[in-house]
Amino acid sequence: MARGALDHAAKDIVGEFALFRKIVVSDARVARLYGRRFARLLSSPGGAATLLTFPSGERYKTRETKARLEDRLLKLGAGRDTVVVALGGGVTGDLAGFLAATWHRGVPVVSIPTTVLAMVDAALGGKTAVDLPGGKNLVGAFHQPVSLWADVRLLRTLPARTFRAGLAEAVKTAVALDAALFRRLEADVPRLLLRDERAVERIVARCLALKGRVVAGDERDAGRRAVLNFGHTAAHAIEAASDYRVSHGEAVSIGVVAEARLAERVTGLPRGHADRIEALLRALCLPVRLPVGLDPKRLTRAMSRDKKTRAGVVRCALPERIGRMPAGAEPTVPVDATRDLLPFLVRN
Repeated sequence: MARGALDHAAKDIVGEFALFRKIVVSDARVARLYGRRFARLLSSPGGAATLLTFPSGERYKTRETKARLEDRLLKLGAGRDTVVVALGGGVTGDLAGFLAATWHRGVPVVSIPTTVLAMVDAALGGKTAVDLPGGKNLVGAFHQPVSLWADVRLLRTLPARTFRAGLAEAVKTAVALDAALFRRLEADVPRLLLRDERAVERIVARCLALKGRVVAGDERDAGRRAVLNFGHTAAHAIEAASDYRVSHGEAVSIGVVAEARLAERVTGLPRGHADRIEALLRALCLPVRLPVGLDPKRLTRAMSRDKKTRAGVVRCALPERIGRMPAGAEPTVPVDATRDLLPFLVRN
């Protein structure tokens, strides 16, 4: 991770994949800002570079979008000597990563996140997927990037709301894994809201280090990696029930608060910790309540289809205290979505 990483990434990709066809995948907005220039940087005598784009937004992270990108690869004659570069936020990383995972049964992918959310969480770990009408990330594959390049200077062009939404994943990571990071976030709120690059770099670097350790011990999400799902049982349901009008980061913020409240009952999260978590998210100008009009029945239906659901039982990753999740290989607990979790989502 370094400022100027975009130029370093281009040189590295050209050097490592000199004779490969380079495919840069970006949404329309990122393509305008960075994609065209980056594709030109990747062009070399040994291999062409092509920019493939798709419309911006979670609602385009679908099988249909992936199929259209695959059709483009076919027309380009892309073979196994292809490297896919995911240049963008979490949606792009998921979609481009899944494209790389399945094209010719797997070609290399390089991750270059351009949002806070992708830098602190989504770009690392190898989870790739598309959404179905009934649920989020239900079709996908594990496919680790060969390299990841994070440059906080790319965050200058993010809309303020998108920038803040990504910080919800940093709060989630801190609550799940590192009380010192949580205190750092509390102390750095003014600097983070002003996008102070040193403050943002500290948070991104720490989140990547923490997640990297968890993923290294459970690459395919068979056990302990579930600690990273704190807040996400509720968050994914909020996204699906709102038809993705609520962004992932904002849904995570709401979900983290609801699941922290539930943790006070289920895992013994000390009284006051949920208040502290909510106060931090509020200070970061993030939502902590559901938007008006979201149908509770749609929420419970979406939770029942969550990937963490087992034999019809919804499971949540709930902290024991700020910075600590329950020990053991299976850190999630069964909950009744309607009785246990929903009241903390629909409260006033």
